[in-house]
Amino acid sequence: MESKPDEVWVTGIGLVSSIGEGLETHWRHLTTDTPPKPILDEESFAPYPVHPQAEIDVSSQIPKRGDQRQMGNWQQLGTYAAGLALADANLTQKSEYLQEMNLVVAAGAGRRDEEVDTAILEGLGQSNDPAAFLVESLSNELRPTLFLSQLTNLLAGNISIVHGVTGTSRTLMGEDPGGLAAMQTATRQIQSGQGDLFLVGGAYYASRADGILIWEAGNYLWDKPHVPVWSRTDEGGFIFGTAGTFLVLEARAHAEARGVKPYARIHSIEGDRCRREPGEATRIAKEQFDRMSRDIPKGPLAILSGASGVQPVTDEERGFLESLAERGYDPVYRGYGTQFGQSNEAHFLLGMALGALALSKGEFFTPFDSTGFEKDFTGNIQQMLLNFWGSWRGEGMALIDTPPDTATRGEG
Repeated sequence: MESKPDEVWVTGIGLVSSIGEGLETHWRHLTTDTPPKPILDEESFAPYPVHPQAEIDVSSQIPKRGDQRQMGNWQQLGTYAAGLALADANLTQKSEYLQEMNLVVAAGAGRRDEEVDTAILEGLGQSNDPAAFLVESLSNELRPTLFLSQLTNLLAGNISIVHGVTGTSRTLMGEDPGGLAAMQTATRQIQSGQGDLFLVGGAYYASRADGILIWEAGNYLWDKPHVPVWSRTDEGGFIFGTAGTFLVLEARAHAEARGVKPYARIHSIEGDRCRREPGEATRIAKEQFDRMSRDIPKGPLAILSGASGVQPVTDEERGFLESLAERGYDPVYRGYGTQFGQSNEAHFLLGMALGALALSKGEFFTPFDSTGFEKDFTGNIQQMLLNFWGSWRGEGMALIDTPPDTATRGEG
């Protein structure tokens, strides 16, 4: 007889964004006003707005100055958020657990040397032989030490050093689908009995000229005053957002043995990818929802969407969400990119953190914008659907809920 998969509980959350740090700070901001006011920097990289990092005391989670100095902004942000998650799960400095804790990180390639890039770009425009100039610049300017400073697994290494997490370690790349893959990896390992305790997360620092240059070259950025993701017409575009998000995932038995209550249970999680031909992402989402729908009762359905604002995929995603009404559901969704921006590797993980937070409170967030697409949700929520279509590739869906036979943190 096939054994039942282990339940996966979210028992700790570390969250830093433009709004601030910590869950209560985010909850107050996202439930007090309708709509909440996004935190933006519209001057530093004009005409491109960004959601900047809130001020934090880095030393509270990374006490050694030497550790701080050798990290870039995004590594500090991720290491800081990881420390918050460990503290929230009551695991700080508990070596008996940290030694067995598995680490799964979604990370990009770090920051580039902006001075070198700027000099190369300026030189290309002035050179009589741009190809030869570029080859020479690549040989002389991009030293091995530069590439070492951008290794994707440096964030995982710093978390291990600073916080003592010394179990297995994996780092996944791939922009926003990387965060989805990281969460899938940890969830499935727990469900299959390959581990009981995981720290999963990622970070993206938005206030960086190199990121803006790279993505604007592909015509992906929104270069007008801020509007909700659902209102970005024509070609649309996303606004970069700063986020450091880590979650502690545990097998239920492991969490119960420690005497901790969950924020939420991860019921199921799926991911796929397509070339984004018209209708392809919708087809994948329908197939994913079909597999989950047997566990979703008809009626009001709270949905967190990672919609970026890039078109036409954002309009297509909204169309899919609205189509759930034809199947007997009342979809009530929030596009959290309106409030947080697009945080690449951390973006899906941010949605998971927000969903687990709302479930622990038994309430949904107020509408994040005033477009009329996002409507009020009345009543208690015990289930949350996360729909996640990456800004360029990657289509994922997750169903999280409140374990029916145990009190969550909001009730404890």
